[in-house]
Amino acid sequence: MNITETVMRTCSFSLKVPSTTAPEFIDITEEVAKYLSESEISNGIVVVFSRHTTCSVVIQENEPLLLDDFKAMLNRLSPSQGIYKHNDFSVRTVHMHENECANGHSHCQSLILGTSETIPVLQGKMSLGEWQRIFLLELDGEKAPQLAYREVLVQIMGQP
Repeated sequence: MNITETVMRTCSFSLKVPSTTAPEFIDITEEVAKYLSESEISNGIVVVFSRHTTCSVVIQENEPLLLDDFKAMLNRLSPSQGIYKHNDFSVRTVHMHENECANGHSHCQSLILGTSETIPVLQGKMSLGEWQRIFLLELDGEKAPQLAYREVLVQIMGQP
């Protein structure tokens, strides 16, 4: 029996992404590709993860009219002017901050979209399709200007 030993490497990066409005599709593909290159991993996976409950990470086409369609769809599913128990500060008692904003819609939208994507890595490149791009999707317009940035974790695992 032959046993082949494989060396695995894990590299982690923190990406600070400025956002100004919502919904806002912010293309982070090039930054993730730069981290992959720095990691020197040739075969494995890249995990891109939002550290926020009102942001999502999605893979989609960067076509302006399509992005407008997505924004309209999100507004139909969870309109910012809708009624959300999370926004009723007269009864809500948990996870409150001094400058809390009414953002129930952005939490609902994030629940539908998810917080991470996993991309296969082959021969040192992400295996994205021709039109696929990685986006951080800002969903909380009131919070965005206060935070100045959102944090995305990029973890790359595989063989050098």
